[in-house]
This record gives sequence, C-alpha cells and structure tokens, in this order.
Amino acid sequence: MDTATKSPVMIYTEQTPNPESLKFVTNKMLYRGTADFRKEELAKEWSPLATELFQLPYVKGVYICNNFVTLTKELNYQWEDVMLNGKEFIKKYVEEGKTIIAEGFEEAQAKLEAEASNYEYTGDEAELVAKIKELINTYVKPAVEMDGGNIEFKSFKEGIVSVILQGSCSGCPSSTVTLKSGIEGMLKRMVPEVKEVVAEMG
Repeated sequence: MDTATKSPVMIYTEQTPNPESLKFVTNKMLYRGTADFRKEELAKEWSPLATELFQLPYVKGVYICNNFVTLTKELNYQWEDVMLNGKEFIKKYVEEGKTIIAEGFEEAQAKLEAEASNYEYTGDEAELVAKIKELINTYVKPAVEMDGGNIEFKSFKEGIVSVILQGSCSGCPSSTVTLKSGIEGMLKRMVPEVKEVVAEMG
C-alpha cells in the first residue's frame, strides 16, 4: 500500500493578454523549460498531456512551461463554458502522476532549432547576438512568461532581430504592441545596431 501522502494538486486560472488563451497554473512543477504544441502531431510525438488535451473539442494549442499550462481555444467557444472542464482535466491528469513531456524533448527541439538557424555569428556580430540574447532572457522572458507565453531569439541580420513568440503570445493582438513599443524600444536603446524587431509565431 502506498503510504506516502501526495500533496493535493491546486490549480487556478489567470487571464493572458490574448483573449483566446488562458493560463492554468498549478502548485507542481510540470516541465522545466518550454514546450509549445501548436499541432497535434508534435504533441503525439512528445507530450501525452498535450495529446489528451487536443482531444477536447475547444483546444487549439497547448503550451507547457514550469508550473503552468496555457490553453489556446477555438474561436467558437467561450472560456466561461469550458474553463472548469479544462481545470478539472489538468488537475486530474497531474494528480495521477502521468507523463507530461517525454524524455528527450528538449534535446530534440534544440537540435531542430540549431538546424533551422544553421548560422554562425562571428566577431562583433557574435558579441551583439550574445548581448541581445541576454537582454531578451533577462528582461523580456520573465514578463512574457507571467502572461503565459514565451519569446525566443531566432536570428540577427542586418540590424533586424527575429524572435519567435509562443504560448499565449502567438496570435495575441497585444503582442505586436509589446514587441514594437517594449522590446524593440529597449533593444534599440541598449544595442544601437538594432534597427527593428520582427516576430514569427511559434
């Protein structure tokens, strides 16, 4: 008999700037890192939790990071109709201790990213890129995570910084404003070589 007492799973929801995304926050560490599932195929390969969530008719995207899951819903559903169902589903899944993300996911994603960028920065450019990455990781990432999303540096070329937006940030109406006024403004101030910041949806 299992005598170890399991601490109960607590879960609450938080609004995100994207009306179509809702953040489901738990008191358990679900995954150290970021896992963005826009398509069911990727979920089936790497995340049993995301795969099961995709079976719910209103789920369009699943983003898992640290202790929360951000669900992006289909437009024809209202959160007040499906939020409780989502909460119960995630709570039960986590309580049962089932696999959230399969082993090796991080390594596989890193490999894909390396292949996609396939570009070596040298000399002054390498220093600039290191500085840009550090600024994004220090100042932008934590704020974006609080909103249930993620931002990743993708590339720097001829003064243009490309970033990838994930989770609630992907397709969020206010992310463009945040990107242009906040992130672009800060990077231009701190790194004069930056002329523009553009986003790709993760």
